[in-house]
Amino acid sequence: MKKVLILCTGNSCRSIIAEALVNARLEGIEAYSAGVRASGKVNAYAKQVLEEEGIWKEEYHSKALDEVINLDFDLVVTVCDHANETCPMFPKPIPKIHVGFADPDGKDYGAFVLTYKAIEAELLPIIKEKLS
Repeated sequence: MKKVLILCTGNSCRSIIAEALVNARLEGIEAYSAGVRASGKVNAYAKQVLEEEGIWKEEYHSKALDEVINLDFDLVVTVCDHANETCPMFPKPIPKIHVGFADPDGKDYGAFVLTYKAIEAELLPIIKEKLS
């Protein structure tokens, strides 16, 4: 099983959506998410879109990087510019890619649906290719 870490700033929207999508759609790949400055909560609209898609799991939560830093990842993906710029060094060399998405936080529910669709269409094929 390959492991991918999806990093964002707050770990409340984009990285949680990406984590859920990878876990639901990419066989043989296990996703985790974290925030470089975790907000401590999942955005209600992010949770709602994942529930409506049938891929929400109660274990998804906003977490700081130190909760997952010691896992052996095969790939690190940053999904926001801030996380890309401040991505920490890992204990061992890990390939890192950046695929940015606009932050839906503070916008209406439709923005979260669009973010979900963008991550599904753009990020999943890249992760699959990098880890196959």
